[in-house]
Amino acid sequence: MIRIIALIVLLIPGALAAYGIKLMRDMVFGILQSPFPYLWMQFIAGLILFVLGLGFVAGFILHRDRKKNKVQTRFQRPTGRERNS
Repeated sequence: MIRIIALIVLLIPGALAAYGIKLMRDMVFGILQSPFPYLWMQFIAGLILFVLGLGFVAGFILHRDRKKNKVQTRFQRPTGRERNS
């Protein structure tokens, strides 16, 4: 059950990122979607959706890999002694 919830949590930002790519692609081809009055506004909204969706998925994967200690040393959390200095 927990894995299904985790999959759903990843699918929602992934779908938003895909919609952001679609909005940016439509702007390149000059296709204006209904909620946006200008093409540049559509591109900015698509870029924001893409960056937020990709950032959430990347952060989720990084958090999971840090818990399993499967990241390189530069991505590991600093220990208590290194954190204070």
